[in-house]
Amino acid sequence: MATGDDIGNRLDDLGTTIAELSQVLEHAPDTDDVLTTVCTEAVRLVPDADMASITTLDGDDATTVVSTDDRAVRLDHAQYAAGEGPCLDAARSGGVVRVTVAEAGDRWPEFVRYAEEHGVGSFLAAPLRVDENLRGALNVFGFGAHGYQEFDATTLRLYTVSVESALRTGRRYRQARALADNLTTAMQNRGVIEQAKGMLMLIHKIDDDAAMRRLITQSQNTNTKLREVAADFVRKVVADRVPEHQPRN
Repeated sequence: MATGDDIGNRLDDLGTTIAELSQVLEHAPDTDDVLTTVCTEAVRLVPDADMASITTLDGDDATTVVSTDDRAVRLDHAQYAAGEGPCLDAARSGGVVRVTVAEAGDRWPEFVRYAEEHGVGSFLAAPLRVDENLRGALNVFGFGAHGYQEFDATTLRLYTVSVESALRTGRRYRQARALADNLTTAMQNRGVIEQAKGMLMLIHKIDDDAAMRRLITQSQNTNTKLREVAADFVRKVVADRVPEHQPRN
C-alpha cells in the first residue's frame, strides 16, 4: 500500500519525467526516439517494473514499436499471434489492465505460457492514443508476482495521458512549423517568378500571360523547377546589364 510520502514522491517523479519528455520532444523529432524515452521512463517511474514495450495498432494488426528488453517483444508477439492478451486488451478497450500472470491463465493462456517461460509474474498496461496513426498501449512487465498496486495503475495512466498530450502538442508544433516554412518558400518562389515575368514583359514588350508562358515552357523543356528557371533568368539579366568596370555581387 502506497503511503502519503510514497504518493508525493511518485507524483514528483511523474512531473519530472513529463518535463524531461518535453525536452526530448523539442530536440528529438523522430517519433521512435521519443517512444523509446517513454518506455525507458515507464520502467523508472513504476516500482517493480522490470521491462516495458509499446504496442501500436493498425486496424487488426499489432506491432511492438519500441521496448526496453527483447523478452518484452517476444511476450508481445505471443499475444499478437494468439490475437488476444493483456496488451491487446488495453490497446483495444482504452482501459488499464493490471493482472498477475497466475490469475490470467484461463483468459490468456498463450500469454501466460510465454510469461512463465520468461519469469514474468505481473503485467500492467495503459492505453496510449495520440491520433489515428498512433494508438496502442504502454506495457509494463514485472518478474515478481505482486500484480502491481492500484496506485501503480493510476500512475501509469496519468503518465500515458501526459505522454499523449505532449505528443499531440509536439505534432501540432511541427505541423505549424512545416506550414510556416512552406508559406515562406512559396512567398520566395512567387517573388522571383514575378520578378522574372516583369523583366520578360519589359524586354520583349509582352503581357503578363505571355511572360508566364515563356517561363513555363522553359521549365518543361529543361525539366527544371519554375522557380529555378525564373531565378536563373533574373541572374542572367542582371549580369548582362552590370557594366564591366562595376563589381558584380
